[in-house]
Amino acid sequence: MLLSTLLRPLGIKEGFTDTDITDIAYDSRKAVPGCAFVCLKGSASDGHKFAGKAAESGAAVIIAQEPVEVKTAQVILAPDTKKALALMSSAFFGEPAKGAIRVIGITGTKGKTTTAYMTRALLEAAGHKTGVMGTIGADIDGNIEPLDNTTPISHEVFRQLRRMADAGCEYAVMEVSSIALREHRVYGLPFEVGVFTNFSEDHIGGVEHKDMEEYLQCKALLFSMCKTGVVNADDPATEKLLESSTCEVYRFSMEGRGDMNGDNCRHLNQPGILGVEFDISGDLELSPKVGIPGRFNAYNALAAVSCCHKLGVPKEALLEGLRGVKVKGRVEPVAVPGNYTLLLDYAHNAVSMESLLSTLREYEPKRLICLFGAGGNRPKVRRYEMGEASGRLADLSVITADNSRFEDVLDIIEDIKIGMNKTDGKYIEIPDRREAIRWCIEHAQDGDIIVLAGKGSEDYQEIKGVRYPFDERVVIREILDSLK
Repeated sequence: MLLSTLLRPLGIKEGFTDTDITDIAYDSRKAVPGCAFVCLKGSASDGHKFAGKAAESGAAVIIAQEPVEVKTAQVILAPDTKKALALMSSAFFGEPAKGAIRVIGITGTKGKTTTAYMTRALLEAAGHKTGVMGTIGADIDGNIEPLDNTTPISHEVFRQLRRMADAGCEYAVMEVSSIALREHRVYGLPFEVGVFTNFSEDHIGGVEHKDMEEYLQCKALLFSMCKTGVVNADDPATEKLLESSTCEVYRFSMEGRGDMNGDNCRHLNQPGILGVEFDISGDLELSPKVGIPGRFNAYNALAAVSCCHKLGVPKEALLEGLRGVKVKGRVEPVAVPGNYTLLLDYAHNAVSMESLLSTLREYEPKRLICLFGAGGNRPKVRRYEMGEASGRLADLSVITADNSRFEDVLDIIEDIKIGMNKTDGKYIEIPDRREAIRWCIEHAQDGDIIVLAGKGSEDYQEIKGVRYPFDERVVIREILDSLK
């Protein structure tokens, strides 16, 4: 692509020699002959220091926001290279969000992943092929490419949008983190809809946000980038979030304050579906069944319904999509032949385990069984706290391996037991995770809820520096086949 084409969105029309650009790089180790190297300033490193190395690797152009000395490449100055990278990447990948694909952005402290997958389920039930980009990765038809961050750097954002458009996706649903908004990873991206789930303390300190005010201000940026903002009217932070918004605002509420209102949330526990159902009134009247447990998922479902209603999705597709929705590794049900429920979840610390087990306890299982381990080379206190949480809330804990990394799994289990022994909780130890899963399946009783915690969407186990394939869905299928 011609350099002039890449620079046009930056408003740079002169002061350079036009040339063909082979690629865009922002890591000097990935610079290739003929590329444009963009110098990014981060908390840990400054790309300006590596401009010379990129030029030595063949970079034809250096985009910088302060002077750099190189001999073999043109240097072009831009006021903000993070914004420049986003605009240039959009151009390089053919501006996929300006015609090829419509983008929905979801921000909030909690619920982004689940709301994203619910939104995709509703759109696809209406016949619109949809990709998802977020915590689980970049997902097209279940084919997932891992991402470095929930919202990756802008070059990767636009590369994935092009990949989705080329695969025939009409929509892309993105989790948009506050850090990504602050760091301009989605700068210049025209969002069709922006969704706000909720706001609570998180990501404060260190290289993240200096305080809650900055955290909220960063989330608010999305609502000057979208045509329509779909927001949680019940969250106290919402009106402040909208102070600088430029979009049409559409509110959802479980307390009667919205354009779309939810009410009468109740548990749903039927063969093949463990979830919630509730009533919707306002701009729509329907009573959806949601195939994911937990009352908080009624909020996520209401957000997704509100978003998709604004996009013209009909009632029938809303009902169908919510009933069949699955989020990989988030209280994900796995089909089993017995009259019990088997779930996979990513819970890997005490807070997430407490939330998970408390939610499942509300469904009054005959027994609540929690299989879990803890990661190696991580703070030991996490193990104590997880042991204590499972000991208090599960009827039986099956303590096993997770990613032991460079530690001995037996040592990790001993640490978990320190917390477990503060409770009266029953437990067994089966260090081999595959055998622990087999034990749970072989000993399941009617009415049990069994949750395999810690791995979620991961498809590997990390042991002594090596990642071994370990997808619990595959493992369960192999165990069930062996028991036929």
